[in-house]
Amino acid sequence: MTDESPILVEIDDGVATITLNRPDKLNAITLEMDGKLFEALHRLDADEHVRAIVVTGAGRAFCAGFDLSGGDVFGEDAHAAHDSALGTSSERIDERAGLWRLRTPIIGAINGAAVGAGLTLACLFDINIVAEDAKLGFVFTRRGILPDANIHWSLPRLIGTQKALDLLLTGRMFRGAEAAEMGLALRAVPTEDVLTTATELARDIAANTSAAAVGISKQLVYSGWCNTDPGAAIRDETQLVWWLGTQPDAIEGVMSFMEKREPVWKVSKHVELPDGIAMLA
Repeated sequence: MTDESPILVEIDDGVATITLNRPDKLNAITLEMDGKLFEALHRLDADEHVRAIVVTGAGRAFCAGFDLSGGDVFGEDAHAAHDSALGTSSERIDERAGLWRLRTPIIGAINGAAVGAGLTLACLFDINIVAEDAKLGFVFTRRGILPDANIHWSLPRLIGTQKALDLLLTGRMFRGAEAAEMGLALRAVPTEDVLTTATELARDIAANTSAAAVGISKQLVYSGWCNTDPGAAIRDETQLVWWLGTQPDAIEGVMSFMEKREPVWKVSKHVELPDGIAMLA
């Protein structure tokens, strides 16, 4: 990708960094950027050498939401114009839901303002590190529209119903420090430390964990969000615990610990699960 691309991708030591690259527009999302971002996330997940993905923004913002300068971006006509190049609107919705099916952890490095669609985008990631003074807001109701990206389903599960309703109904602005306090982000740090902190977390995962174990553990968490039967959830978990314990990475994990050496993992993050387990199908 060139420097003029709406997103930039770099891979180093098992960590992929995606940078939203419209700094002069505060990284506001266009349909082109949207398509390229989700294509990159799925492509990087398919790459066995990529163990964690960090997403950040160029310049002083993470993402100011959808770019409204081109007129209507919400209606069917606007999306239909891009369907041939980026897939249908239905397919793009599936891509968002699909982030929870990916076996690669996605870590947001929210380096500045994340507003509207910029914030709902961040809520699709597995873990977020946010700048303490970043301006955040689900401002949709103040624009006469509704929040997107499945946020009505996910936000109450992330922070609780009343806190979610406060943010969604008022559309008020809040800072990164408050986001961390309420559990919307893992940690709030000074702006200059956001990308470093997120990358260090990604490198820890890449260097020290089994890709298969991480991918399955991530899917178990999100499957649990959907599973209303705790008995079924524990049966799936137990079956996977026993099954993964028979795989080469379980032996390697124990042996490398006992021998005080770095592990050499062998099992794919996309390892096929045993029959009867269909998490987030």
